[in-house]
Amino acid sequence: MPGIDAFGIALQRSDMVEASPTFTAIGNVTSVSGPEIERETYDVTSHDSPDKWREFVGGLVDGGEVTLEINYDPSQHDTLIDDFADTEPRDYKLVFPQSLGTWDLTLLLTGFSPEAPVDDKLTAELTFKVTGKPTITPGA
Repeated sequence: MPGIDAFGIALQRSDMVEASPTFTAIGNVTSVSGPEIERETYDVTSHDSPDKWREFVGGLVDGGEVTLEINYDPSQHDTLIDDFADTEPRDYKLVFPQSLGTWDLTLLLTGFSPEAPVDDKLTAELTFKVTGKPTITPGA
């Protein structure tokens, strides 16, 4: 199977209106990473483990983080900084291109790092912590 073109992926931010929330894409995204889902493991090895091999069971699952790299536009993106005043997470949708599906995520903005090099464009990196289990909806 050939690779899938990632062009057009979007992270959409909810306005958190309870009755019918509106999701708006964060603009000028150049790269999306994550979420980095990981599971803890617990060592359950005992003196009678077969053939002296360690044994493990699965523990809690951590949704990890989602990171966006953006072409930073203060007039467009500085409203996201207001999310640092919120201690409650916000609903987001990660929408895959070509109708390949969506991930409904609950995220907490944990990092906003702008960069202004003398010889390149204005950029920023946004980091979000995943809280709870994502709802994954496969596409066509």
